[in-house]
Amino acid sequence: MAFASGFEFFVARRYLKAKRKQAVISLITVISIVGVAAGVMALVIALAVNNGFRNTLQRNLLGASAHVTILEKEPLYGIQDWRQILERARGLKHVAGAAPVLYGNVMISGPGRSTGGVLKGVDVQSELQMSGILRHLKEGSLEGLKAGEGLPGVILGSKLAQAIGAQAGSVVTIISPQGELTPFGPKLTPFRFRVAGIFESGFFDLDSSWIYAALPMAQNALFLSGVVNAIELKLDDLYAAPEVAKAAEQMFQPKLAATHWQEQNRQLLNALRMERVVTVITIGLIQLVAALNILITLVMMVMEKQKDIAILVSMGARREQIRRIFMFQGVIIGVVGAAIGLAAGYALCYFADHYRWIRLDEEVYSLAFVPFEPRWLDGIWIAGAAVLVSFLATIHPARAATRIAPVEALRYE
Repeated sequence: MAFASGFEFFVARRYLKAKRKQAVISLITVISIVGVAAGVMALVIALAVNNGFRNTLQRNLLGASAHVTILEKEPLYGIQDWRQILERARGLKHVAGAAPVLYGNVMISGPGRSTGGVLKGVDVQSELQMSGILRHLKEGSLEGLKAGEGLPGVILGSKLAQAIGAQAGSVVTIISPQGELTPFGPKLTPFRFRVAGIFESGFFDLDSSWIYAALPMAQNALFLSGVVNAIELKLDDLYAAPEVAKAAEQMFQPKLAATHWQEQNRQLLNALRMERVVTVITIGLIQLVAALNILITLVMMVMEKQKDIAILVSMGARREQIRRIFMFQGVIIGVVGAAIGLAAGYALCYFADHYRWIRLDEEVYSLAFVPFEPRWLDGIWIAGAAVLVSFLATIHPARAATRIAPVEALRYE
């Protein structure tokens, strides 16, 4: 059996390598290999871009936001008993860290100009366990964020600092739109802070609007003394977030609700998932074109090799062997094309990601460049699918080859 397979593979390989009189068949063979390679390469690159966007956005989002967030069902005056809730939340399964936070929209004014931002009041030690942003500052240090003498400190996103013309050590003014309630209505009170540091998460929405401050300082600036409006949880398994959110909501109902990162970013994640499916379908059409070329190549080759087939059958070759000769030709085309496509696809992904070939508008895409993250598992099933499609294209011409009658083929020779 092994000998028979070796004979069939040898003949198939000789047919593909031989210089035939009909040069068009050789040209179509080359086109078939190029088609398979182009389809494999395009699919590897497209899925690498999809994976890159998904993983980069997920890393940036989870680097700054919580896996699970506990908040008021009807936001009014904040969470009063947040310390007791914080301790109970730390006892939930999969919870690796918990931190109280206070969010508020503010106006911030720097040496250059003013703009809007989101003030995030944090407990510094708890936040360090939750987020990597404060551990890796672009400028400055965390020391200025902690309470001490002089002006209280804030940490700004890099794009926000650039927009208002601030740098580490600059003095900025923060004003809460809700203001301090007085008998005559809200009174807008400015609070002065010193920029203790600047962070850069790589996610434009965060870098252009977020302002970190110590929790007591944020409570003063937002006129919400002693309360927080969210408790954020970090998990040891981020994909357990729906389960933990459900458990937290049951524990703290009816006043509090819980949401998780997948729910908060559902539209974005669904869009990336749908884009992946559409990409596979549309670029997969390239493989169908390549399969059609293989089909045409083998049909023409069967017509050209009728005399050779008749001689082989006359010498004792079985019909199954003739069928396998032409099937091997299609598989060889598929394997060679898939190998070239994988090599080209992964090489282009590496250089495009390493040298950041494709730049993006951060305000639109939240990323500075297109990330390429190819996965080896994708390469396996893409190559397997390409070879399978190439094999299926051989079935009809291989069957046609077995139906050639030796007597009829040699009658006029």
